[in-house]
Amino acid sequence: METQQEFTSMPRIGDKAPEFKAVTTQGDINFPSDYNGGWSILFSHPADFTPVCTSEFITFASLEDKFKEANCSLIGLSIDGLYSHIAWLRSIKDKIEYKGMKNIDVKFPLIEDITMEIAKKYGMLQPNEDSTKAVRAVFFVDPKGIIRTIIYYPLSLGRNFDELYRVLIALQTADAFDVATPADWRPGDDVIIGPAGSCGTAKDRMDGKEDMDCKDWYFCTKKISKEEILDKILKK
Repeated sequence: METQQEFTSMPRIGDKAPEFKAVTTQGDINFPSDYNGGWSILFSHPADFTPVCTSEFITFASLEDKFKEANCSLIGLSIDGLYSHIAWLRSIKDKIEYKGMKNIDVKFPLIEDITMEIAKKYGMLQPNEDSTKAVRAVFFVDPKGIIRTIIYYPLSLGRNFDELYRVLIALQTADAFDVATPADWRPGDDVIIGPAGSCGTAKDRMDGKEDMDCKDWYFCTKKISKEEILDKILKK
């Protein structure tokens, strides 16, 4: 029972991201303290030299500048060793083409976690899936080191990187404008305003006294242009 708990315990949304020091393909890091002041995505993959992971690393590396523009650093992890990581990333650059992407140089750090200490700390090991390989976990960590979103995928399912970017922009939009984002939201779509906190506010909203569109007192939206959102979030 203790072993099961060791594998499956995991931080939760709103928790401080567990601290760790690690050796990576880009040198030693301290997470999340090295990334304070910016967003970061910590993601795990099952193993080096596997095809689904290879497709993911090519995709993430090709999008790294786009994520950096949104003030976000990428950090990968697997339970393989540093030299395996280096050999795999060299193979990706020299030999692999995927969806027209080739000669891809993976510049973000890939963590060595042979002891599985970090994977266990973040609940990346799911025994019913595989007790020796990390599932495809994704942790979004904000500039204060707080976990804001967690997404898990099984070993067989490659991640949707458009969705990961959408989540990053939506989280920053919610913070910057004090709003929520509805289903399938993308920059330029209407945002959600929090429910009225009093009967008077609810009446004002329904009477059209506030700058928003209310279908009922609890469901109100307003427009924020894509340009305004991206101007606030993206680095110049």
